[in-house]
Order: sequence, then C-alpha cells, then structure tokens
Amino acid sequence: MKLLHVGDLHLGRSLGDFDLIADQEYILDQILGIIDKYSVDAILIAGDVWDRAVPSEAATRLLDSFLTSLSNKGVKTYMISGNHDSDDRLNYANAFFESRQVYIASVFDGSLKKYEADDDVCVWLLPFVKASQVRHFYEDAKIETYEDAVRTVLEHTEIDKDKCNILVAHQFVAGKETDPVPGGSEGAGTLNVGTVEKIGYDCFDDFDYVALGHIHSPQSVGRKEVRYSGSPLKYSLSEVNNSKSVPIITVDKKDVSIELVPLKPMRDMRHICGKLEELLDKGNIKSPEDFIYATLTDEDVINDAMGIIQQTYPYTVKIDYDNSHTREIEQVDIAGIAQNRSFTDLIGDFYRQVYGCEISDEELTYMVMVAREAGVEVETD
Repeated sequence: MKLLHVGDLHLGRSLGDFDLIADQEYILDQILGIIDKYSVDAILIAGDVWDRAVPSEAATRLLDSFLTSLSNKGVKTYMISGNHDSDDRLNYANAFFESRQVYIASVFDGSLKKYEADDDVCVWLLPFVKASQVRHFYEDAKIETYEDAVRTVLEHTEIDKDKCNILVAHQFVAGKETDPVPGGSEGAGTLNVGTVEKIGYDCFDDFDYVALGHIHSPQSVGRKEVRYSGSPLKYSLSEVNNSKSVPIITVDKKDVSIELVPLKPMRDMRHICGKLEELLDKGNIKSPEDFIYATLTDEDVINDAMGIIQQTYPYTVKIDYDNSHTREIEQVDIAGIAQNRSFTDLIGDFYRQVYGCEISDEELTYMVMVAREAGVEVETD
C-alpha cells in the first residue's frame, strides 16, 4: 500500500499583499499528478488545512475541489484539524464525506479515531489537542502538559502491534535532551526544550509511521518514521532555503519505506540583497516572477523603492535596508524600548527588523520555548 503525506496546506493564505490561491491550486494539482504517477492509495493530511478559523470562500472551494478529485480517483483521504483550523467547519458533513472515503477527525471526543486502510494497515487520527481538552475526558489522569495529554490518549488506545499502525497528528514534537529540535532546517541544533508545548517523539514508539503537521520545514524527528512533511509552499522568509517535498510511504505488512518526491512551485521565494542599481542590473536579474524579499544596502532611503523594484520583480513582498544607519539602530539601548511591552511584541518587532516580514506562529512558539529554557520569565499576549 502507498500513502502520501502532506500537511500545513494553509489554504487561503496571503503573502504580503499577494493572494496565494492560484499558487496553492497549482501545487495541489502537482500533488494529484504525483498520486497518479506513484499509484498512491491514500493521502494523509496532517492539519492546518485552512489558514484561519473562518476560511475564505476561495479557500473552501479549493479544498472541495481537491477532496473531490481525490475521491474520484478512488484515493482514501485521512485528514485532521490543526491549530489554525475551525474544528466545527472542518467537521461539517462528516458522514457524507466518509461515504466518499474522506475520513476527518477535527474534534477530539476522548479517543483516537481508527480506520482500517486495508487488511494490514490501520490509520489513527489525532486532531490538534491541548491538555485542557484531554483532561475533560480523563479526570483522574495527571495531565499538566501537552505531552501528558498525548501520552494519556495513547495509553488508552488498544493498538494491534501485528499490523502496520500509522498515526496522523498535529503537534510540536521534539527530541530528547541530545536530539535536534525541529526548526528551519534538518538538524537545526541541539536543545532540550523543557516547556509544556513540546512532545517527545518516543510517545509514538508503537506506531510504524507518524505523519506530523505543524512545522513547515520538511524533517524527521528522532527516527525517520516520525516525520513532518512540511508545508507544500514557502510561507515565510525563514523557509526561503527549504526544498519542499511530499513523503510517499510504502507499506508491505510491517515494513515501511519512505521516498521524498520534490515539489516545484509556480513561483519560488527568494531573498536578494545589494544596492538597488545592482539588483536591477540586467545581468543580475533572474526568475523575475518569483516572490522576492529585497534587502537594500544603499546608504540613503530610496523614494518609492517598492514601486521601482516591482517594475522588474512584480511579486516583491517586502523591502528593508541593511546599511550603517540600520546597524546603528541595532546598538540602541533597548531598556526603554522594552518597558511595558510583552515578549511577543518585542520578538515580533525584532523579526520585522531582521527579515522584513511578520513572524509565524510556529517561529514565535520556538522563541518562547528557547527564552523559557534560558530562564527568562515570558509573558505572552
């Protein structure tokens, strides 16, 4: 049996002023082509299907079209909610969807949903959960952290270990003390993130493959069978160097093999840096239809720099400066700036200064975790 793993579609997302629906439709069509090429039997969608709790009309139409195409191909769909999704909206018409082999777990009801994909493969669906949600169903259990919650759910699940068991989940899964913490790239460094948000990958030892969502960079955690597919498109500057892909999982009884199939977007995302004159020199221009983040090194602020650059790079998302003036600002005493401001506000400002764009939810989560691990008392908004 072959299964394809995707996550963090974030349908309806924008990049700066640019609507990404066409780009998302393009990449979903590419995924459908991969399904045909590799004769995939089922798809695992690991949460954050939509970008916001109240999705746009275009986003709901795109999801409807994608699920319909999968159903028409006879491909089984196993989908869970993420922290960006509306549980109720994703759960709409659940019984009808199941008649079309689309299986959705968007609301945690006290137990792990199980579906038999074939005689040898069981797919388990765990939507995004918080400790408070799980505590409601297991009042006698000691549940204080996200990890406590997930472990409690799994401990109350009867798993037939003679079969191949696949879990779809949307959580922040990290390693043990010596393991890399998931981040912008594989093996981003070694940290023990001792906070309530993280979950150790050893929670999932009873599962032969764990299809994770929540982290946008493709990577495995702890062992190769515990994997984030990553988002199919680049949604922030921090992902500019990512190579996007989808894992295809081939199951032969208890044997699991993983093949990463590259994805090629309609428009790539790039970060260019230099003086405006250099960036617009014909010899330096390439792929002008890409999404562009531009850092100008000119000493003086250029009037209507965005308008000038967009004449050559029409999909320029953001412009910032790196020169003697901005470096001088970096040396300013931040004591006054920090007064009466929350940690998340300050980090958001810092991120905008450095990268010229808004910090994503997952990146902010990492920063909060690292600060707390360093002993900083962090109050979030």
